[in-house]
Amino acid sequence: MMFRGGPISVAEYMEEVLTNPQSGFYINRDVFGAGGDFITSPDVSQMFGEMVGVWTMCLWEQMGQPGNVNLVELGPGRGTLMADLLRGSSKFSNFSKSLNIHMVECSPALQKVQYSALKCVEATNDDSSTGTISTLSGNPISWHASLEQVPNGLPTIIIAHEFYDALPVHQFQKTSKGWCEKMIDVSEDSLFRFVLSPHPTPARLYLTKCLQWASPEEVENLNHIEICIKSMELTHQVAKRISTDGGGALIVDYGKDGLISDSLQAIRKHKFVDILDNPGSADLSAYVDFASIRHSAEEISDNISVHGPMTQSQFLGSLGINFRVEALLQNCTEEQAESLRTGYWRLVGDGEAPFWEGPDELTPIGMGTRYLAMAIVNKNQGVPIPFE
Repeated sequence: MMFRGGPISVAEYMEEVLTNPQSGFYINRDVFGAGGDFITSPDVSQMFGEMVGVWTMCLWEQMGQPGNVNLVELGPGRGTLMADLLRGSSKFSNFSKSLNIHMVECSPALQKVQYSALKCVEATNDDSSTGTISTLSGNPISWHASLEQVPNGLPTIIIAHEFYDALPVHQFQKTSKGWCEKMIDVSEDSLFRFVLSPHPTPARLYLTKCLQWASPEEVENLNHIEICIKSMELTHQVAKRISTDGGGALIVDYGKDGLISDSLQAIRKHKFVDILDNPGSADLSAYVDFASIRHSAEEISDNISVHGPMTQSQFLGSLGINFRVEALLQNCTEEQAESLRTGYWRLVGDGEAPFWEGPDELTPIGMGTRYLAMAIVNKNQGVPIPFE
């Protein structure tokens, strides 16, 4: 960890810990699933990717069924969501044929996992050049380190599932001198510690913006505030692209529709650990401020509209997950049925209440109300389902 002769912001620490090319948490390992550090919705059940596929197909129809579309996934994890989406929509050949898949992934280790999940092969194109295609669906697939690298010019559908929560956050604390940024420093005995910046920092400008978006009552009760500058910048990029090229974006993540107080957490092997302990060995993530995403998108263009957030439970329910689980239960073993029901409740259940009482089992936590869904779309396409 490099210190430039002084403390660094929490955001710089987060970025270094997660994406340092040598030892960043995401860079050299598969961190997902039961053997990793955390489990995400596509790992819980195939139905999540299928429902996102339904949403994508409905948006494509509202876009006028274009013959060529960029389908972009930000931070695709193990590729499970995209694999389930492509499998689920393969029967709808016009939609399926229109897709050019773009995976925005900075980890070489995860790119390999995604390549395998999508059953990719190298193929020769009509113009004798070679490219990668997914044998699940026959679609061309390419990988990029950032959204800017995805080619412009085609209508674009962007999926950001559990991507925003890993973007680095700045933390501020209320003091007698006003809001001071929390920084990370090294103590005399070489341990990391939190300190407060004695002077205004560049991130303070963005804090001022977020405070203007919030109501005085919301701000009054807070002693800590977290802001995500990278989230605002990414949203600007997404909104610009949708405004220019047409299409839309779906954001699903855990967070709230308003200012976030102090949510940054570290998870190692499915357990919460100290944020400053053994950097690079645990995932760091923070709640997503959906209000700031909405304001950031709206300030870019009059040509886009923002819908939601609604809970993941409402989102998946409106797209028909109840009918899907019933259909799958018609044709499976008792063991598969148990797995389906568990997955279903994990996706739509309440994060506060256990779904079942098991003698020695870990109670699964419901994602249905803790996770929110939001859509940013080009206004020409009307309101996307199920946000009407």
